[in-house]
Amino acid sequence: MPKKKTTKTIAEINKKIKQGKVVVVTADEMTDIVKRKGTAKAAREVDVVTTGTFAPMCSSGAFINFGHAKPTIKGSKIWLNNVSAYGGLAAVDTYIGATEPAEDDPLNRVHPGQFKYGGGHVIHDLVAGKKVELKVTAYGTDCYPNKEYEKKITLNDLPYAVLLNPRNAYQNYNCAVNLTSKTIYTYMGVLKPRAGNVNYSTSGTLSPLFNDPYYLTLGIGTRIFLGGAQGYIVGPGSQHNPEVERGPNGVPLRPAGTLMVMGNLKEMHPKWLVGVSMLGYGCSLAVGLGIPIPILNEDMARYTGVSDDEIFTQIIDYGEDYPKGESKSLGQVSYAALKSGSIKFNGQDIQSVPVSSYVRALEVARILKDWIEQGSFLLTEPSVMIPTVNSLK
Repeated sequence: MPKKKTTKTIAEINKKIKQGKVVVVTADEMTDIVKRKGTAKAAREVDVVTTGTFAPMCSSGAFINFGHAKPTIKGSKIWLNNVSAYGGLAAVDTYIGATEPAEDDPLNRVHPGQFKYGGGHVIHDLVAGKKVELKVTAYGTDCYPNKEYEKKITLNDLPYAVLLNPRNAYQNYNCAVNLTSKTIYTYMGVLKPRAGNVNYSTSGTLSPLFNDPYYLTLGIGTRIFLGGAQGYIVGPGSQHNPEVERGPNGVPLRPAGTLMVMGNLKEMHPKWLVGVSMLGYGCSLAVGLGIPIPILNEDMARYTGVSDDEIFTQIIDYGEDYPKGESKSLGQVSYAALKSGSIKFNGQDIQSVPVSSYVRALEVARILKDWIEQGSFLLTEPSVMIPTVNSLK
């Protein structure tokens, strides 16, 4: 008589977490388990697979309420450490974006620009407990007469501070090469001329959306690791595009799904929110993000068992094609090949360089595993699932 197929619910897994009986493994461990034992046994034995990624995520930022001044003020122009923040909200609310450079930054007038300080660095400094210079100007109203306000603030001084990132955790991304005769400076890092190197940015088998390629367990309210604290998925990210070509295992072969995420900035850690200066390109914020994937059935065991040699991306020329909006593939390569340190391209071995950190991604997955095993992190049933069809176009 054939064995009954494994099915579990999030409620059942949470019960095991509370009882201290849950079985949690990281995504790299699950790959080995599935390879050795098969999906059926893996589904029976494992309850949760933890994932992780740590990389520059430009579409990031923080909503902040800096508190009322005396006399009161309605902020029109706002700066934090001389980095412009958005003033088009309520009186003392603002949003600071990770890629906003300091007002006096020479940008690329001296090429390649160094972009030493920007919004991502402000967020990092706040989380690190440093004092930040707040400057506000206004046009003045009867109820908000003040026209100028300056104060040194810390994160603890703020009545409200929430990290809210419109687009994180990209599900696959391009592999960047430069076919021109000059060095170029991009958000994928420095690319040497004539295909001198190839850069990529994902943690491969650890990457969250590679382990749930059809977003079957993810949605609004899913609890995640974000910036060293517990955060949540708010919905699909601003470039969510699940309708791309996929491999036989369901994994997209090009950039696809993205997530909008949020969490309490006051609970986060500077190790997992790091201001980044990208030579010749701009500022950003490196974000640590991890998602627990519940193993509800054999399908989820199969998806979380994906290995680097089963995940592929496209090689794109960032010298001419990408700037023209013509991201045609120059070839397909696996993450196993990319992680080896070099790939074959046009008959030559070229160095492959990660923009993301696999070491940090693995640490995220392990921390999340510890939280679940200790009972301090429960899984959540999403209220609305992440769409597998792009209804946002």
